[in-house]
Amino acid sequence: MAKIDVINQTGAVVDSIELNDVVFGIEPNQQCIYDVLVMQAAGKRQGTAKTKGRSEVSGGGRKPYRQKGTGRARQGTIRAPQFRGGGTVFGAVPRDYHYRVNKKVRNLALRSVLSEKVAETAFAVVDQFNVDAPKTKTFVGIMEAINAPKKTLFVVGKEEDANNAYLSSRNIPEAKMLRSDLINVFDLVKANKVVMTAAAVKEVEEALA
Repeated sequence: MAKIDVINQTGAVVDSIELNDVVFGIEPNQQCIYDVLVMQAAGKRQGTAKTKGRSEVSGGGRKPYRQKGTGRARQGTIRAPQFRGGGTVFGAVPRDYHYRVNKKVRNLALRSVLSEKVAETAFAVVDQFNVDAPKTKTFVGIMEAINAPKKTLFVVGKEEDANNAYLSSRNIPEAKMLRSDLINVFDLVKANKVVMTAAAVKEVEEALA
């Protein structure tokens, strides 16, 4: 198991922690990462695109001209698809693009991204986030102290009292804070650095190992 320093909010090393190689030290599976990213992107689609078919456009209540004797092709309505202003053939209709991949694939993708972050030294562990009152300036100071870029994903434990830290961080562009049970491949890949509390590391290991 690899060891990593645990720092506090001022950036000072206060402890060390062993990372489970099953979660933080595997060979990344790029195909699994790709599959889960595509799934998440599909789930974000609104699916509200809509076009009108020939039965939905207005007008065309009567036959435009008689069936025979005109020398033209027979027509029943000027709202048929071949006419200007007519309905659309096989047009978009509201639909749900959401689908799911297997749980094992999702877990492997999470472990792959976490392992990549550790290998790229884009991963850090803090003991806890202790913010007295919601204030963006306070959290910006914490980020500078622990060398966290603006595009950082912060992960806290499910039972940790990090509400003030969350309120302080949500006004910082590109910074995001999640509970350990809500981490996902999209947010992990998007972040330039991942900062977890020691409690969150243990919870993630229990969930994915």
